[in-house]
Amino acid sequence: MIERWLEAVVATPGLTSLKGDEARRVLVEDSLRVRDVVTSLDGPIVDVGSGGGVPGIPLAVELPEREVTLLESSRRKCEFLERWARELPNVKVVCGRAEEQPVDAWGVAVAKALAPPPVAAEWCLPLVAPGGAAILFTGPSAEPEQVAGVAEQLGGELAESPPGLLILRKLVPTPEGFPRRPGVARKRPLA
Repeated sequence: MIERWLEAVVATPGLTSLKGDEARRVLVEDSLRVRDVVTSLDGPIVDVGSGGGVPGIPLAVELPEREVTLLESSRRKCEFLERWARELPNVKVVCGRAEEQPVDAWGVAVAKALAPPPVAAEWCLPLVAPGGAAILFTGPSAEPEQVAGVAEQLGGELAESPPGLLILRKLVPTPEGFPRRPGVARKRPLA
């Protein structure tokens, strides 16, 4: 199933420019780097800004006992995701924005190539219940101190994280006033 999905992601315009071995490495293998962190946490998983299903679909295939929500705001991408969700009984697709979803509702939020890390943190951490975590895939330009400041404002903290990831542990329920209205996090980041 994962091979057919990967071929479809690569073949569908607007989902990725990656091809061949690079697509497999970035879309599947890199997505599964968070498997151990995810399995150490309880509760359902939400993939925020899922796009073509990365990292949510590889995680759903690897963790069939866990409920995975693919959250995507683009209707066209949601249609692509819905096709694959029919093949995975533990996957559902929600077409909407992170700021419009229930707070403190998931055990784990994951985001890959979503937004600059402080913005991604503001979109993901409110979705996670206390005791859970948001896991952000980041590049070398990520500034952990900024993300740590955002996490503190949202009831969390930056945990020790391997290179290329930022793990934000949720300590207390989401404070009043969060999430902010759609679009505000990008226009006026907390960091």
